[in-house]
Amino acid sequence: MSLPDLLTKRQAADYLQVSVPTINNYLRRSILRAYKLPGGRLVRIRREDLLALLEQMPE
Repeated sequence: MSLPDLLTKRQAADYLQVSVPTINNYLRRSILRAYKLPGGRLVRIRREDLLALLEQMPE
C-alpha cells in the first residue's frame, strides 16, 4: 500500500488497523505527532512518523 506524505487520522487508523479514538489517544499521549494545516482545524500525520511508530509496535 502506497501512503501519501500526509495522512488524515482515518487513513492513519486504517493503516495501523486501529480506531480513530486510538489515534487520538496516541496524539494526546505524544506517541504520534500531528501537524495542523493552515486554518488550524485540520490535522495531518506525516507518513514518516506513522512508519516510525509502526516499527516500534510489538508484532
